Amino acid sequence: MKLQTVLAAALATSVVAGPVVAQDRDGWPDNFTVGTASQGGTYFAYGSGWANFVAENLGVSGGAEITGGPVQNMALVHTGDLKFGLTTMGPARESRDGESPLAPGMKMDNVCAMFPMYETPFSITALSSSGIASISDIPDGATIGFGPAGSTSDTYFPRMMETLGVKFERRNGSWSDLGGQLQDGLIDVVAFAAGIPIPAVSQLEVQTDVNIIGMNDDEAKKVIENFPVSEFIIPASTYQSLEEPSRVVSMWNFAMVNCDMPESFVYEITKLTMENNDKMVSIHKAARHSIPENYTKNNVLPWHPGAARWFNENGYTIEASAIKQ
Repeated sequence: MKLQTVLAAALATSVVAGPVVAQDRDGWPDNFTVGTASQGGTYFAYGSGWANFVAENLGVSGGAEITGGPVQNMALVHTGDLKFGLTTMGPARESRDGESPLAPGMKMDNVCAMFPMYETPFSITALSSSGIASISDIPDGATIGFGPAGSTSDTYFPRMMETLGVKFERRNGSWSDLGGQLQDGLIDVVAFAAGIPIPAVSQLEVQTDVNIIGMNDDEAKKVIENFPVSEFIIPASTYQSLEEPSRVVSMWNFAMVNCDMPESFVYEITKLTMENNDKMVSIHKAARHSIPENYTKNNVLPWHPGAARWFNENGYTIEASAIKQ
């Protein structure tokens, strides 16, 4: 199944670095691209910065590509159209099970885990002037922006809102575009699912007064019971608009790779990323959770042999049964 057509309007950004010496470069590609998501979201900022970091240090031309997000990234990495991508565990599981909305029936089993990224909180933003300060304040028929079609937010947030009894009109678009529509009064709410701080929210609160809305006890309990998420606390220091921590729900993100990529290449990328968290945090603050200890959060994708080798060499046990053979 050809999936490249969905990327007709995609934008790639690349940097080239000087060559470095590695133990084994047999089969290494001349270049690589990582599938991210829309501009204005955390995936694009994290993915483009990470790709540049890898390129600069391993001497391989690399960059980020704008995509529809985790669901599309799973498809593109599985088919080999992209060698690397970023995904959340919910869409990853559905794609492996053959339940991807992009390619129903295709079991995307040629995608391997590489390293943990961070949790994606599901949070809601509205203009303070709207009077919407809680989920129960969202009026019937409100227009809610759920991010790019097929994204983690678009896949799960509408179902969460329905579970909580919210009646809404659905709007899709990039996070930057939806933030602009919210500011202009063209939509009522944006339901974000992205690593924090979300660039589009940080930009919004500089330009206008916004409410960043969490979940009460009953709402969080109901969502956790019905979806593959866990409780998450957004620290008050994340945004200027938060006066106290905000309780929401979240889903883990992992960097993934086509399982056919050379073991030595994936090993060197995993080593570079996992051993330089300070550099990753300078790319995006969400990367403070991109640490080896969080490897246990993957219970969906098989591990690439190169990534598993680094974890096992450094005291993080990945059983042979969990590694792609």
